[in-house]
Amino acid sequence: MPTWTLAELAEATQTELRGDPQILIKAVAAIDKAQAGDISYVRDKQYAKFLNESQASALILPANLASDYHGHCLISRNPYLSYAQIVTLMNPRHKPAMGIHPSAIVASDVELGENVSIGAHAVVEAGVHIGADTVIGAGCMIGRNTRIGANGFIHPKVTIASETEIGERVILHSGCVLGADGFGFVPQSMGWYKIPQIGHVSLGDDVEIGANTTIDRAAMGVTRIGHGVKLDNLIHIAHGVEIGDHTVIAACTGIAGSAKIGKFCQISGMCSIAGHLTVADRVTITATSFVINSIPEAGVYSSGTTIEEHGLWRRNAVRFRQLDQMARRVASLEKQLAALQKAPSGE
Repeated sequence: MPTWTLAELAEATQTELRGDPQILIKAVAAIDKAQAGDISYVRDKQYAKFLNESQASALILPANLASDYHGHCLISRNPYLSYAQIVTLMNPRHKPAMGIHPSAIVASDVELGENVSIGAHAVVEAGVHIGADTVIGAGCMIGRNTRIGANGFIHPKVTIASETEIGERVILHSGCVLGADGFGFVPQSMGWYKIPQIGHVSLGDDVEIGANTTIDRAAMGVTRIGHGVKLDNLIHIAHGVEIGDHTVIAACTGIAGSAKIGKFCQISGMCSIAGHLTVADRVTITATSFVINSIPEAGVYSSGTTIEEHGLWRRNAVRFRQLDQMARRVASLEKQLAALQKAPSGE
């Protein structure tokens, strides 16, 4: 692991240095566990109690907390971002040696950019184009006529079906599947008739897809993931979905077919979004929400119930089933009250 001076880290992160610029930093650590040689960060007053207790050689701080700290520090407008930048600098990603492993199977007409690495037992079918400095991990399957941009990192055992389009600097984690058939069937007298899924999947630049996430090919046209989108593990994106640039989605969320999600949205874990609806730009959806109607305006949206003591939850569940009956009774009482208020006094 490389060692950096505090001055070098300040220059790399464009932060203000206060203290000894030659302090050596060897690692990044949590503020309550950091030791000499470590750098840590505090981004808000919630953790201000650690300022005078931390053993870290230096801290990354916002300006309002730096005024109360007398040690070595980097003053940042966004300490969380500066922390992430320093972690990246001090923990460079291992990149396999360029070239094709002897056990890989690569079609004769595949186009490879400079410094491409293809790992053991990977399969790359005909018509594929892979851009410069991209890594294809061991055991990956790249379907015919797929295009992958430069500087990508495809982790082991990723499956990319035919005709998929992938932009530059894309990261795909192990087990994710791009371009599987969408879930399309027509009912008939003796079961279900499969609808051929003849579209494809398109990913923009700087996309990251988590482990075991699946993105289905469109029935016709494109399932489109915009630039800068970040998807967590175990997400399902159905056929024909469109996700706008720089939207982030947490684990275990499912989005049904042909839904359109806007730009810069934040969708929490275990959400369900129905098909053929539209979510506006800059919408935040909190965890376990069930979206069954379009969301036309930016804002924060929630559904579902939070956890509570089991006996209380059971009683409330019974009352929930009685809501319609209770609403009708309230409406009837309101009508009776209105009639009494209109009646002449003395009747």
